[in-house]
Amino acid sequence: MMLTRRTATYWGMAVLLLLLAIAPACSVTRNGDNGGTGDAGAAQTATTGSPSSSAPPTQSGSVDPTAPPNVAVAQPLSGDFIGAVIAVSQRVKPAVVQVTSEQTRFDLFNQPFTVPGGVGSGVIYDQDGYILTNYHVIAGAESLRVSLPDGRSFPADVVGTDPQTDLAVLKIDGEDLPTAPLGDSNKLQVGEWVVAIGNALALPGGPTVTVGVVSALNRTVQEPGEGGRAGPFLFNVIQTDAAINPGNSGGPLVNLAGEVIGINTLVAGTTQSGLQAEGIGFALAISTVKPLADEIVATGQVTHPYIGIRYTQLTPAIAAQLGIEGATSGAVVIEVVGGSPAEEAGLQPRDVITEIDGQPLTTESSLAEIINTHRPGDTITLTVVRGSQPTQVQVTLGTMP
Repeated sequence: MMLTRRTATYWGMAVLLLLLAIAPACSVTRNGDNGGTGDAGAAQTATTGSPSSSAPPTQSGSVDPTAPPNVAVAQPLSGDFIGAVIAVSQRVKPAVVQVTSEQTRFDLFNQPFTVPGGVGSGVIYDQDGYILTNYHVIAGAESLRVSLPDGRSFPADVVGTDPQTDLAVLKIDGEDLPTAPLGDSNKLQVGEWVVAIGNALALPGGPTVTVGVVSALNRTVQEPGEGGRAGPFLFNVIQTDAAINPGNSGGPLVNLAGEVIGINTLVAGTTQSGLQAEGIGFALAISTVKPLADEIVATGQVTHPYIGIRYTQLTPAIAAQLGIEGATSGAVVIEVVGGSPAEEAGLQPRDVITEIDGQPLTTESSLAEIINTHRPGDTITLTVVRGSQPTQVQVTLGTMP
């Protein structure tokens, strides 16, 4: 399945609007990969779909009778559904900003001038002017400009980024800045109504508001990579069917209490068999984002554990080619990075890692997911099959470059 990032370009919007007018069902997707053939980091994502707004059930602030005991739904801002969505929009939309990357060009007389590049979204979450957005929204920008729905516009500084989780924190200097409160995504329930807000298609007139539900929780997805390389795995991701379009990346996913519970990041495109996905989008959970943002504000960066290998998932065909017996799942080492913890521990290409600290690697993302529960400096024990012999290898994790 192909995942698409939801940023927009000014040039692309004119073309896209024309294409949509001619063929409304058309969409553009981007392919990519990472963690499966990369190192372990954290991850990221967005939203898709267009749910019907006809007579949806009212969401109550009381305990959901279908929920596990002691799990309460967030208290809506209004007692009826339509009123709650309107209240959420009025509360959060003023803090949803358009993030425009700017690039320098030169005219015929070799004089520099600035042109807009990609367009995404962000959300002001602190009165000091801190903004959450996606890393891919601002990657490669020479300068950034943030525009508020009230018409104000500010140059933005990059406080820090974390490509492994597709997160960036920006800062603007302004007075009386609107902010959106952060909620607790750990309290979300599947089926709970949510609102996505962002600068879809970079349309003039302010952010777009769409409505959907939490379709699933704790998803693991893989971001599109660059240059044919795999992108990072994103963990603990929220799946939603709230409509997300180019320009929505970095915008908030909000519960009916008006609290930001996710950052919209990716949308599903087409499957490997060519089927078009509908209503499948992903958002970074705010419970993942907030600690990383705090670390970025405090230090300017995020540290991730690092082992230093590229790998792929073990398949029966690869197992037969390597002459491996008894191993049905695991990570096949493709490359060991020079000077990395993996090289120092003696790992070699063609090694098959089947377990980490006794936990089996059953999926392509298992290695990255387990390593991301550790910190740099931790020592882990790998069960490695080399030829037909399993062995134990201890690796002290480093810090991701």
